[in-house]
Order: sequence, then structure tokens, then C-alpha cells
Amino acid sequence: MIIYSGTLADFESDVDGGLLAEKLSAAVYEKMGRTTSRSEFSSWQNSLNHMYIVLGMSEVPKDAGIAVEYNIPYTGKRVDMIVAGTDEEGVGSAVVIELKQWMTAESVVEKDGIVKTMLGGSMNETTHPSFQAWSYVQVINDYNVCIQDGLLRLRPCAYLHNYDITDKDPLTDPAYNFYMAEAPLFGIRDKNKLREFIQTYIRHGDRNNVIEMIEGGKLRPSKSLQDCIVSMVKGNREFVMIDGQKIVFEEILEQSRRSKTDPLKRVIIVEGGPGTGKSVLAINLLAKLTDSGCLSAYVTKNSAPRNVYFRKLSEGKERLSRSVTSVKNMFKGSGAFTSSGKNDFDVLLVDESHRLVEKSGMFKNHGENQIKEIIKASKLSVFFIDKSQRVTLDDIGTIENIERFARSCNALIKRMELDSQFRCDGSDGYVAWVDDVLEIGETANFDTVDDFEYDIELFDDPDELRRSIREKNLMANRSRMVAGYCWDWRADKKCDPEYHDVKIPDSGFEMSWNLGSTDTWAVDETSIDEIGCIHTCQGLEFDYVGVIIGDDLTYRDGKVLTDRTKRASTDRSLRGLKQKYPDPEEQERAADSIIRNTYRTLMTRGTRGCYIYCTDPPLQEHMRSRIDKFNKNPKN
Repeated sequence: MIIYSGTLADFESDVDGGLLAEKLSAAVYEKMGRTTSRSEFSSWQNSLNHMYIVLGMSEVPKDAGIAVEYNIPYTGKRVDMIVAGTDEEGVGSAVVIELKQWMTAESVVEKDGIVKTMLGGSMNETTHPSFQAWSYVQVINDYNVCIQDGLLRLRPCAYLHNYDITDKDPLTDPAYNFYMAEAPLFGIRDKNKLREFIQTYIRHGDRNNVIEMIEGGKLRPSKSLQDCIVSMVKGNREFVMIDGQKIVFEEILEQSRRSKTDPLKRVIIVEGGPGTGKSVLAINLLAKLTDSGCLSAYVTKNSAPRNVYFRKLSEGKERLSRSVTSVKNMFKGSGAFTSSGKNDFDVLLVDESHRLVEKSGMFKNHGENQIKEIIKASKLSVFFIDKSQRVTLDDIGTIENIERFARSCNALIKRMELDSQFRCDGSDGYVAWVDDVLEIGETANFDTVDDFEYDIELFDDPDELRRSIREKNLMANRSRMVAGYCWDWRADKKCDPEYHDVKIPDSGFEMSWNLGSTDTWAVDETSIDEIGCIHTCQGLEFDYVGVIIGDDLTYRDGKVLTDRTKRASTDRSLRGLKQKYPDPEEQERAADSIIRNTYRTLMTRGTRGCYIYCTDPPLQEHMRSRIDKFNKNPKN
């Protein structure tokens, strides 16, 4: 989608008449249904006036095409400006320009393609302008058939019209050489250089309808993108499928083939408990479907699972691989489909579907319903779900809701189940034991767990638990500490390693929640010194997990009880409880379920062992008796 397009002559006329920003604002409202902020309006006026000066004194033909605010397909990213025409060989050509109003910057050479600049009133990390322009073009290249067939060439660059690029400038540090070679960087004194760059590639007007080829060209994953995602999965031991996964895998592939040949919409719901391989299956499907030419994406509500799985896939790959960068675009948030058209995608693979919510965006004011939007946006929607992992009041990803929206779209519905256990040392026994200990649902007393070895221990000293987890982590960086959300998460201290959020009185135990709120906490080497919560580890797994059960779970009069008043004030999982459930008894039931599901999720993150400490002494003793029985059972 392009917000504004026309010839260079049209562009100059609209700037001269002071109409361009107004036209952009009106088009944003018409095409995207939102109003334009004052800062965005001013940004258009400022940046596009600078481009008016650059182009007005250039030799670029007046019938060259101009596009402003081009939404890159299947992303939430927008290209600031495109100048289009044909090159000296008569081939369609477009210069993609990333516009910045920066006035200061700092290099961050220890991170690939990252710099600091003034954002939101303080210096914050963001991508280097050349990296941004380069990466946008790579994503377009990897999907646009006109480019793949050699009918169109894109050349990226970045123009920082308020920034004075000096000798030994932070933005021109050698660490960024690759990106600047691919997407040249121009500053306040480089108008002539930018003109020459554009003129080099736009020799004639837009006779080949280049703008239309960019906006309306057929889309499919390129061969290089197909090969890249397949190679990332192939040979990666973390993504090997066995048993029941293979059956579900082949059925989903068959349904995707049918979706290509008929107009029917399809929805598949795949149920599976902790460690049944839902994520492994989804990643394998992403690779196979892309390899077959399907426009597909891996979708989660939380960013942690998709960032961690992409990190695992890309480990060992070439740092500057074009296609690896494009593969990252195939990992999307569940709120990315609010503006999608009908059947924009062939297949959407929705992992952790139980975490889907209604409204999207930081302020929950975008879209209507994520389930509905996902089903609308794809010919085939696959929802991977664990119905016992609803951990916030906002979670609406139930089987009933998915089926309801599927029926409203006249979709064919198929339900499948994964029962092969990969976590907890290969058995459903431990998961059933956890359900019984936490008194989730109606279960008989369950202490008989045999046929497998699983290391479950109770610690009387949380520091000793931490030491044990640190020791286990030395083997492969695959063990972590987690806790119930019973301690406030101070936003102003989130990057301060000296501040410890989680403190247990009389024990001397102190730890920080994950510093910087990183989305790859589960695999960051430094995070062994930090403690994670449900939001940073759900959907992920470790070898050993150390769980601190807080004061929201207690044991009284022979029963495991929950206390929602002990949750941290910064915890949003129970926000709006009274509004959603006017009846006090319903409030208690809803809160009770979320707290128990939270600890169930935390206690099933470990594939080889779970170490536990309870802040409530009676619960500690109850847990001891249950663990003692568990460990005394004969194991083959």
C-alpha cells in the first residue's frame, strides 16, 4: 500500500502549494483509518521539503514516479520515499530513501547494525539508517516477483538532512561499512551527492510503471529465501520432529495444498500440553511451506518465543546474510494483521494461541479481535494451543473462540492433538503430577510416576537453589531461574544490575528481573544472573528450571490456595478483573485459575529437572511431602 504517488512534477506542485502533508494525512485516514499526529505531520513537511530541494535541482525527469509512505507487504514497516523510473539500460529502477531528522548519534559497535540517537527524550538504541534502508529493500526483493524476474532493481540509501556527518563520525564507524556500501548514507552537506546517486539510477521517466510493479506486483517467496529457511532448520537438532508431530505435519501440508486449489478457508486447531513439540512443528512447517512457495509466517503474541527461535535458527549463519535478515520478517506478532486484506497469506502458523487477545497495540486500541483477523488474513490458519496455559485475563485463545470465528468465516475446521512428550524427560507423568500438586481440575491423588527419570528437588534455601541452577547451566547455557509475579518490576530500574527486584526476607536472597526486558532472555548468556517471569519464558524450555513460588500460592487446612492480593502491582495479568467478572465468586475463580496455570507453566519449562522453593512455609512442607513420594517411586 502506498499513501501518496504521482510524478515528480505532481510532487513539486503539491509541495509548492503547501498541499503535500495535507494530502498524506487525508490518505492515511482513508486507507488506514487513523488520524495523523502533529509530530508526523511536521515530519512530512520537514523531510519532504528537503527532498523537494534535492530533486528540484536534479536531472531526474519530471515524469519520474514518486511514492511516499509505502507499506512493505507482510510487515508493519513503511518506506519513506521512492523515486522511480528506468536506468540507462532501460530496466525498471527505483531509489528507496530512508529519511531521518536526527541531529545526534552514537555508535554501538558491539551490536550488529545498531546505533543510539535521541528518541522519546533520551538516547536509545535503534537500527543504523543504512541498515534500515538495506533491510527494507531485502524484504521487498525476497517477495516481489518483478524483482525476482529481473524487471525491476531497487537501490536503497539514507538521507539525514539535519545531521552533519563529520570525520570519524559515529555513524560511519567501520563496523557499519557493509550496510553503508549497500545503502549509502547522506547528511546535511551531501545534497549534491544524493542528487548524483538518484540521477545515476533514474535516467528516464516511469515508462515501465515501476511504482505499480512495486505496489501491485505478484508476491511469492524468492528461491534464496526458500533455501535459507530450509537450511536453517535442516540439521538443527532442536527442530527435529518425531512420532505424532510428523502425522500432524503431513496433514497440515495436505490442507495447505488443498487451499491452493479451491476457494475454501481452513482452520486447524492443534492441541498439545507442555513439551509436545508445538513450536518445533510450527518452525518445520514454516520452512516447508515457504520452500513450496507459500506465503507463510510464524506468529506469537509474546515476542520472546519468536525472537528466541529465530536466534536459535540463525546461530552459525553468516552474520550479514541477506536472506537471514528476510527470514526474521517471517516471525510476526499476533497484532500484525489488523490491516491485512482477505487471504493475504497462504498459511499463518499461530504458536501459543492461548495467549491471543482481542485488541492489538500498546494501548489495546488497534483492530477488533486477533483470532478473527488472523483467520481473515490467511487461506489456512493453524492454531497451536495448550488450554491450561491461559495466564492473563486478556487471553482469549480458547478452542471455543477459535471455532466460533472460524464458523463465522465459513471455514472448514479440523482438530488434531499432539501427545508425544518431549519435555519433562519424555513422559506425561510429571505434567499430571504437577496438575495434581497444584490442584488444577478434578484429579485423584497422583504420586505414581515411573518409567522415566526426572530430577525434581525442593530447596529450603533459595540461594542454594540458585547455586544449583547456575551449576547446571555450565553444561550448555540451558538452565534458568524463574518466579511467580509477586515482586514489582521497576521500569526505572530495568537496566540497573545493582537493583534487585526479587527479595525474600530472612533469607538474604536477592535477584533482578531480566535486565533490559530483553526478548531473548531465555538464551542470553548473562541472564543466568537474572530471574524470569511467565512473560519471558512461556513457550520456551530449558534443561533445568528453578522455580520460586511466591506468596500468591499457599497451603492451608489441607488445600492449596491462591491469593491474588499478593501479586505484584506491576502485574497486568489480573487487570480489569472486576470489570470482566462483576460477581465476586467469578472473580476469585478467574484469578485462581490464572495463578495456578502460571505455576503449572513455570514448573513445566524444564526438560530434565525442576528445582523449587516456596516462600509460604506450609506450602513448602506440603511440597516436600509430595516430592518425597514422587522421588521414592520406583523408576526403570
